[in-house]
Amino acid sequence: MRTKKFLMVLVAIFMGSQVTLFAQEKKGARPERKQLNKEQMQEMQCSQIIKGLALDDATAAKFTPVYKQYMEEMQATRNMGAHRNAANRTAADKQTPKPVPTDAEVEQAIKARFAQSRKMLDIREKYYNEFRKFLSPKQIQKMYNLEKHNGDKFRKEMKRRQGMKKQPDGRRRMPQGDVKK
Repeated sequence: MRTKKFLMVLVAIFMGSQVTLFAQEKKGARPERKQLNKEQMQEMQCSQIIKGLALDDATAAKFTPVYKQYMEEMQATRNMGAHRNAANRTAADKQTPKPVPTDAEVEQAIKARFAQSRKMLDIREKYYNEFRKFLSPKQIQKMYNLEKHNGDKFRKEMKRRQGMKKQPDGRRRMPQGDVKK
C-alpha cells in the first residue's frame, strides 16, 4: 500500500513538472525569426513569380535559371556605387556627424547613380529578350509588377522592423505611425 502511494505521488510530481515545463516554454519562448540567406530569398521570390504568372512546369523550368541569373546581375548592379558606404559605417562613425560633401563629391555621386541606372536598364533589356523566348510581353510586364510589389512589401517590412528596435531599457518602441491612444 505504501509503495503504491509513493509511486502515485512520484507519477503526479513527474506529470506536474512536465506540464509546468511545457507552460513555461510556451510563455517565455518567442517564435524565432528565421533569417533567410540570399539563395533562399531568390528561390522564394522566383517561386512567387512562377505562381503569380501561373507558369506550367516546362515554362517554369526554362524561367527559373534565367530569372535567377537576372536577379543576381540586378543585385550586383544595385550594390555598386559609393552611396552604399553609409550602411558600412561603424557605431563610432554613426555618432560623429557626417561631413558636408563638396560639390565635386555630390556631382560624382549623381553621375555614379546615372551609370548604375543605365546598367540596370541594359540588364533589363538583355533579359527581356531572354524572357521573351518563353513568356509573352503581358507575362513579362506582370513579372515586373510582381517584382515591384515584392520590393515594396520588403521595404515596408524593413521600415516596420527598424521602428521596432529595442530601447536601452529593453522595451520595444512602437513605430511612429502606429501610436495607440
